[in-house]
Amino acid sequence: MNLTAFPDFPENRFDADFLNLLMFDISGGMRSVTLPRGYVSEKVFRDGIGFDASNYGFAKVDKSDMVAVPDRSSAFLEEREEFRTVHVICDVISTERNTFDQYPRSVAERTAAFLREKHLADRAMMLVELEYYVFESVEYSTGLDHAGYAVGSSEGLGEEYSSVPRFGPHKGYHRLPPEDRYLDFRNRTVRIMEQAGIPVKYHHHEVGASQLEIELDFMDLVRAADSVCAAKWIIRTVAEEMGLSVTFMPKPLYKMPGSGMHVHQYLEKDGKSLFPGQGLHGLSREALAYTAGLLEHSLTGSLLAFTNPGTNSYRRLVPGYEAPISATFAKGSRSAAVRIPGYLKSDEVRIEYRTGDASANIHYMLSAMVLAGADGILRNADPVAAGFDSPEAKENKVFPLNLFSVLEGLRKDNDYLAPAFPQKLVELWTKRKTEEAEYVYNAPTPQEYELYF
Repeated sequence: MNLTAFPDFPENRFDADFLNLLMFDISGGMRSVTLPRGYVSEKVFRDGIGFDASNYGFAKVDKSDMVAVPDRSSAFLEEREEFRTVHVICDVISTERNTFDQYPRSVAERTAAFLREKHLADRAMMLVELEYYVFESVEYSTGLDHAGYAVGSSEGLGEEYSSVPRFGPHKGYHRLPPEDRYLDFRNRTVRIMEQAGIPVKYHHHEVGASQLEIELDFMDLVRAADSVCAAKWIIRTVAEEMGLSVTFMPKPLYKMPGSGMHVHQYLEKDGKSLFPGQGLHGLSREALAYTAGLLEHSLTGSLLAFTNPGTNSYRRLVPGYEAPISATFAKGSRSAAVRIPGYLKSDEVRIEYRTGDASANIHYMLSAMVLAGADGILRNADPVAAGFDSPEAKENKVFPLNLFSVLEGLRKDNDYLAPAFPQKLVELWTKRKTEEAEYVYNAPTPQEYELYF
């Protein structure tokens, strides 16, 4: 896989073999439609192409025909074997040329616009950490009469590797080769990401055997969400080429560290961050109010419906690991839902939301976080007065920790999402996720057979 950022190609002189239009479905997955060179024209870039959005999972509209309009600034070139393909992320509009309000990118763009309309900020800046597991073998199967999975990794997971030299299942943090067997894999993916225009801060081995992390750099809300989707696609593609399998599941293995998707963030106005200040932990009034909004809407469960939207999310959010399970904020604490990194200079202070995971639709997740924070600013909320910094908060401000409870919170607490999330999207999201919860929670597990058969 060889990619190159390619935002400035001339529309009237398209010289690649194919133009691949990338769109997002309701779960945050990428879909595509590929045009051969002979069909590519200035009209395609100006007017887009029609497609049937009925299979993308969104709420039904009067007409399922939609139009994908390429955003040339997002383009990157892939050279694979004898083919040269330009990939470009699209906005989606109706055939009447109206914005499709349920589309993930539309939600993110409206969130960014809301900040400007309310004069809160010029943009929201996001740094996303991608944690994931990589395996050399994966098997899973379910049915009326069976359920099970098995994975293997030369770092010591699976029967095949149970007797090989290994560093232990929880001792992988910042390991070097030869113990770290996936350095070349990460190097290759990061090089391709940078070639595609995705800025990366660093990468390393995580705590768990076969658990890795790539930390992206700061980008504005829409570009950060787009980049996370492209990065996940690159990681999976390179893994496939190397005979590996990657999962972004929050908790793929029992009694192993979970994988989060931590998001460092701040609001920017006139080219400067609004978050450094003279308040608690070096935060400004806006940053403290933003933090209060995040924690308040997390505590109801509403925000978690978008940051932790799967049943597996709540296998990760359990006591005994670094994953935060309470509405708390603190400086330097990795068990706090909102952490203020302790290594920053005073003029670089920002916050890190540590609750979310990569099962999220990243456009919805980042948008919901920003809207929750903006709601806190507009109400001048105070996280200290709310007790989010008190020692007792870990015990008396615990999040709802199953998907049913989280979705009930979303039903009751969604007014703050209204500037960017249409009500029919909130209702559909709740319905889809309820069906997922019923499917998982109603099924017996192998552990239950072990205990109760």
